[in-house]
Amino acid sequence: MATSADNLVAFGQRHVTAGISRLTEAVMTKGEGSHVSFEDGRRMLDFSCGIGVTNLGHCHPRVSRAAADQCMDLVHAQCSIAFNLPYLRLIEKLLPIMPHPSLDSFYFWNSGSEAIEAALKMARVFTGRQNVISMQGGYHGRTYGAMAVTKSKTVYSEGFFPLMPGVFSTPFPYWHQFGLLPDASEEELVRLSLYQLELVLKQQSAPKDTAAILIEPVLGEGGYVPAPLAFLQGVRKICDQHDILLIVDEVQTGFGRTGKYFNIEYSGVRPDIMTMAKGLANGFPLSCIVSRKNLTDKLQPGSMGGTYAGNPVACAAAVAVADVFKEEKVLDNVSARSHELLASLNSLRNDPEVGSAIVDVRGVGLMVAVEFVSPLYPSGDPALNPSVSKALATRVAKRCMEKGLLILTTSIYEVVRFIPPLNISQADLKKGCEIFAASVKEVIREG
Repeated sequence: MATSADNLVAFGQRHVTAGISRLTEAVMTKGEGSHVSFEDGRRMLDFSCGIGVTNLGHCHPRVSRAAADQCMDLVHAQCSIAFNLPYLRLIEKLLPIMPHPSLDSFYFWNSGSEAIEAALKMARVFTGRQNVISMQGGYHGRTYGAMAVTKSKTVYSEGFFPLMPGVFSTPFPYWHQFGLLPDASEEELVRLSLYQLELVLKQQSAPKDTAAILIEPVLGEGGYVPAPLAFLQGVRKICDQHDILLIVDEVQTGFGRTGKYFNIEYSGVRPDIMTMAKGLANGFPLSCIVSRKNLTDKLQPGSMGGTYAGNPVACAAAVAVADVFKEEKVLDNVSARSHELLASLNSLRNDPEVGSAIVDVRGVGLMVAVEFVSPLYPSGDPALNPSVSKALATRVAKRCMEKGLLILTTSIYEVVRFIPPLNISQADLKKGCEIFAASVKEVIREG
């Protein structure tokens, strides 16, 4: 195989399945902390973290060393054959940081989608009911069951129908979904959203048929929209009223991304089932489904499993991640850098040169978004602006990349999302913010 950068890209374009999209047609060769390098010689600041995975930066030495050491002892210990030590050590690390002490029964798998699949299976067994209610704008994965509850973009399910039956959706408290202005009050958004949820339970899926309500406490692919605490508390109340399970998807928000180990901690709401993945093992394939033992004891042995589920190398990496979080005070860094990031973005929003193009700055911790106006939003949308150029978010992200910053868009709206490493330095964050601001100004000047 040819080894030049161009030939390698051409080889990949020819032989990698077309269903996979890419931010850049390039070959990544190395990751170091907040930076990645490519075969063509470029070195870039990474504000994507592999979509919120390398929360401790690329190739954190302690995490990589833990995985390498484990490779010399035991690489594969199939979960249906025996326990493995890193699996049990990881549970020891996770138990004290669970958002509620009732969460004490753990099952490790490989990906976020698989975690959602397991959570759906569990909810049906625990309740004897079939239906699941998920949120408009929610993203939960692209496997069959996860794809059915994903409501962020039609591209994830287009052409794959019929999907898993028994899925209903309800609006998330996001101003777009009600045609309200961006400054709509939380109280109004919560009131409308809970009202619509109650209607779903009266008109589409009766409580006695509803196994679970599934929610991301911060919409990920749906636009980086934090749920108001009152909404989460209201959903919990409805679940308790009707004996419906609450599944909290912390695949992207979990492990420090929003400033606490799990975003649901801000609300004090108790999940019945919680999923996590992404930052859990800092790049090694690992996900987790946690629930209450009195519920999981209802599962038949053999109903859960998977060839690589709870792989000891990935679990050893995750143990090291948990240690690094404590010893390097990662959550303190998230708090400090979050204030700086939001201050920088709000300053840009207040700049008269570009402010009219920015409709919202939002987020929590280091899960932050900037939303632009668009000429292509549906008629009546408050962020519709026929006088601006199309695809501002995509153009800004592309310009950032030209200037040495990897950054992603998200959702059906014009949203750029910031997902830098949680241990990013003040200097690297400042540099990224400067690149973003310059890119926004250039794109808007160009019209």
